[in-house]
Amino acid sequence: MRAFSRFRSALLAAALLTAAGMPSRAQDVLPPGVASEAATPPADETREARLDRLFAELRREPDAEKATAVANQIQGVWLDSGSATVDLLMERAGQAVARKDAGAALDLVDQAIVLQPDYAEAYNRRATLHYTQNRYALSIADVEETLRREPRHFGALTGLGAMLEELGRKREALEAYTRALTLYPTLKAAQDAAARIAEEMSGEPA
Repeated sequence: MRAFSRFRSALLAAALLTAAGMPSRAQDVLPPGVASEAATPPADETREARLDRLFAELRREPDAEKATAVANQIQGVWLDSGSATVDLLMERAGQAVARKDAGAALDLVDQAIVLQPDYAEAYNRRATLHYTQNRYALSIADVEETLRREPRHFGALTGLGAMLEELGRKREALEAYTRALTLYPTLKAAQDAAARIAEEMSGEPA
């Protein structure tokens, strides 16, 4: 039971990294007290160039609090679908989750995916919704769709690792956590999980 609770907490914390409140701009997700100048990109910077720059900062930032601010900026970019309609659907899906109406939330996210099938965050949200309904196969499939569109999605990778760990696929789980840490070295959930699995596997036959 404790292992299940640990898995549930890790998966939800990872997969819902960008779900709470569904902000659509990076400055909306910066923690209190962190300066917001970096949240305003150069006028001529493309979305991909901004993500590349932020991921480079995230990889080399040793301070966990500062790294969190950078990660929040990345999440802000991910959340902005570029479509007011899709953003509204995702916002309403978040409201449905808050009401504990998973069916309505799934319907809304499905509509967002139909309208914008390349929007990684919709798959990330749907993966979490499927998990909360104990539909693990569907959840893993949506995590894979998220990663196909955004291979650097550290939240999806950490959530995948947690799910694989619960399913007893420790080596694959460790690989997912390690991938997350190459992108976001100070991500504590992935650090703790990777260390735990490494310790557990050290006592097992090769």
